[in-house]
Amino acid sequence: MGRFLTGVFAAIAFSATVMSGPVLALDVPEKKRTDIGLYLTASEAAQMRASRSGTLLIDVRTRAEVAFVGQAAGVDRNIPYMVVDEFWEFDAKKSTYKLSVNPDFAARVAELVAARGLGKDATLILMCRSGSRSAKAANLLAKLGYAQVYSVVDGFEGDKGPSGLRDVNGWKNSGLAWSYKLPPETVY
Repeated sequence: MGRFLTGVFAAIAFSATVMSGPVLALDVPEKKRTDIGLYLTASEAAQMRASRSGTLLIDVRTRAEVAFVGQAAGVDRNIPYMVVDEFWEFDAKKSTYKLSVNPDFAARVAELVAARGLGKDATLILMCRSGSRSAKAANLLAKLGYAQVYSVVDGFEGDKGPSGLRDVNGWKNSGLAWSYKLPPETVY
């Protein structure tokens, strides 16, 4: 509990000085919550990435999502937290193909952190499509000893609006820079 509160207070302190307002755990849907309680909106993530040296922005979406939907400007690396199962098994309950946890995720994050001369106290910002997978990835990294892992609660594409489209929030809907062209140094 103490670590959770510390994370919330750190987010509040940062938000009070740089952001319009903090993302509090109580405002985050259960499926997007993390064990350490560090959250940012896409706009806040872009601001933090630009203003704090030693901060890494990691896109945890699948390769296909990055290739076909685009990637945020300033991403340090795409390291998928989940990957499409080799046999492309369909999940009828979710109406999509099943994903499996990427067995190389933690090792690839550790490689990136080390390559940048950082340690487990580095600030890591994780972003997925809409905030659920980044929360799960943040939990894994927290269990491995990373202390400053933020989850982007609205992700790259954002939440679904009344029409069923992802047009409410997120990196793409916030007017932040992104491109379909992937810088070679960022691909998985």
